[in-house]
Amino acid sequence: MFGSLFLLIAALGVGVWLIIAQPWADAAAKPTPTPTSTVVEETPTPEATDSETPSPQPTEDDSTEVAKAAPCEAINITVEAVTDADTYAAGELPQLSISLTNTGEADCTLDVGSATQTFTVSSGADEWWRSTDCQENSSSMIVTLAAGQTVPSATPVVWDRTRSSVDTCGQENRPRAPGGGASYHVAVSIGGFNSPISRQILLY
Repeated sequence: MFGSLFLLIAALGVGVWLIIAQPWADAAAKPTPTPTSTVVEETPTPEATDSETPSPQPTEDDSTEVAKAAPCEAINITVEAVTDADTYAAGELPQLSISLTNTGEADCTLDVGSATQTFTVSSGADEWWRSTDCQENSSSMIVTLAAGQTVPSATPVVWDRTRSSVDTCGQENRPRAPGGGASYHVAVSIGGFNSPISRQILLY
């Protein structure tokens, strides 16, 4: 009987200890560590900046500068005297011009200003009138004549049918050229080149 009582007391003691001590409490409070995966972060590659971007290298200009035209030569220049008519009635004033042709195969330059132009009207050996005798405000003008190009003078020069002289430019009653079918020849010069032949006109 005493043995049974001792076992009962011992069993009660163990149960009380289990209730108070709770030996599983630590295990329940400590969760099993969950295995974690190691994440390796990739370091982003820095993008190239403008300063690192190679700049395009300068390229050579393929265009070539056109060579400047050389001065005209006499062998390639043809000068002709031009008139607005062949015959002139009494009181009609001849209008004189120049035709200039570049007969060469290359462009060339020439001074065609009024300072380089000369019109001469003659009757036989008698020189009646020269445009430069009383010329005013003469000027220079360099132009390029294209190969094969023919150009006329812009503004005709008018001959007043009188005899010219540097000493009589201001006179109103200069000697007048005879008419009645008289023959006169017009010669011209421009840029240092002369017309090889003169042009005949008749005055009435």
